[in-house]
Amino acid sequence: MTTPNGLLLVDKAAGLTSHDVVAQVRKVLQESRVGHAGTLDPMATGLLVLGVGASTRLLRFAQSEVKRYVGTVRLGVATDSLDAQGVVVDQQPVPTLTTEQVTAVAATMLGPQQQVPPMVSALKVNGRRLHELARQGVHVERDARDITISEFSLVATEDPASWDFEVECTVGTYVRVLLSDLAQALGTVGHLSALRRISSGRHHVDQATTLEELSELVRRGDSPLRPPVDFVTQLERTVIDDDQERQVRMGQRIDVHGSFDAPEIAALNRDGELVAILRPRDEKWKPQVVLPSTRALSAD
Repeated sequence: MTTPNGLLLVDKAAGLTSHDVVAQVRKVLQESRVGHAGTLDPMATGLLVLGVGASTRLLRFAQSEVKRYVGTVRLGVATDSLDAQGVVVDQQPVPTLTTEQVTAVAATMLGPQQQVPPMVSALKVNGRRLHELARQGVHVERDARDITISEFSLVATEDPASWDFEVECTVGTYVRVLLSDLAQALGTVGHLSALRRISSGRHHVDQATTLEELSELVRRGDSPLRPPVDFVTQLERTVIDDDQERQVRMGQRIDVHGSFDAPEIAALNRDGELVAILRPRDEKWKPQVVLPSTRALSAD
C-alpha cells in the first residue's frame, strides 16, 4: 500500500476545531502524519490547508500565505471573546450608518499595522494558552504583531446592526480584533458573528472537500490528495535529471541550470514531481527537504 503524501484542502464545518479535522483525516487516510497550516476557530468554516505524510514538512510554505475571509459583523453588542461564542460584556446603540461612512472608516484600516492578539485565543504566553488564562480571570500583556490588511470592504444587510464583510490579510491577523476596532471607530461596539476562510495563497475553498466527501473519495479508492509541488508554487523552480535526483536523494550537493537569487528553490524531476527543496551552499545547491520517490529512476 502506498503511503499517503501530499496536500489536502478541507472545507471545515462549523463546530469543529482544526485539531478535530486533523484527527478525522488521520483516521480516514490511516496516516498519522497529518498537520494543518493556519488554525480556524470552531465557529469558523472554510478552507483548512493540510499536509499529509512527508508533505507535512512543507506546511511552513502554506502558513505564511495571505488569507481571504468573508463573514458578518454584529454591531451594538460586544463579547469577551470578540465573537459570537463569547459572553456579552457591553451593549451600545448603533448609529445610523451609510455604506459610504462604513467604507470610509474601513479604508483607514488598510495597510501595514500592529495588532494585539485577544486574550481569548490559542496563542501561548509562557507555555499557557491565552484562552485558558482568560477563563481563570488572568489578564497578561501581549506583544503586538505586525500585520497587513490589503483589502477590507463591507456591505449592508437588511438588519442595520449587521454588515457583511470581505477582508484579505497577512498571516497572524485576528479578524475579530479588526472588526471590534471597526465598530469602535463607527461609534459603537461589535463582534464577529460569522466567518469563513475562502482562500489561502493560491488555494481556494472551491477546490476543497468536506470531511464527508473525503471519506467517500477514499471509500471509492480515489486519492483526495494534491501533489506536494502544490505547496511551493511561490518558489523558483529548477528541473533536474535522473543523475542529479540520485545525488539529491543521497544528500549530495548539486549544480543546477540557471541562476537563482533566492534562499530556496524547488527541484522537480522530468515528470514535474517535487523532489526536494534546495538551499545554496558553497556555489552548489544542498537538499534541505527531500520528498519520497514515486517512480523508478533510469539505469546509469
